[in-house]
Amino acid sequence: MSDPINDAGMKVRREVLGDEHVDRTAAAATAFTQPFQDFITSYAWGGVWTRDGLDRHTRSSITLALLAALGRENEIAIHVRAALRNGLTQMEIAEVFIHTAVYAGVPAANGAFAVAQRALEKQG
Repeated sequence: MSDPINDAGMKVRREVLGDEHVDRTAAAATAFTQPFQDFITSYAWGGVWTRDGLDRHTRSSITLALLAALGRENEIAIHVRAALRNGLTQMEIAEVFIHTAVYAGVPAANGAFAVAQRALEKQG
């Protein structure tokens, strides 16, 4: 039986992160990790990213700032690519990290810039 929130979440997840990333994540899921994948698809992508209050451009900016502030460098590259899909320019991504430096610290922003630079170089 289909779950409308999970279906909407998967649609947005694919649009934002790309089919390649989502397919790779799905293929790597195990019995242990699948419940978490279902959770984030339903709640993060289906429950939050589908809300009307903010556009995807803004959501991507906020996501990048939070990931940088929290030092979640393993997620930054994924969300740099997502931000580009959501219409952010490289300059806007840099501005997000500069803004983050003031409020979350220069080391956090410095790490984010390093990860983002590598992701942008791979993007071409």
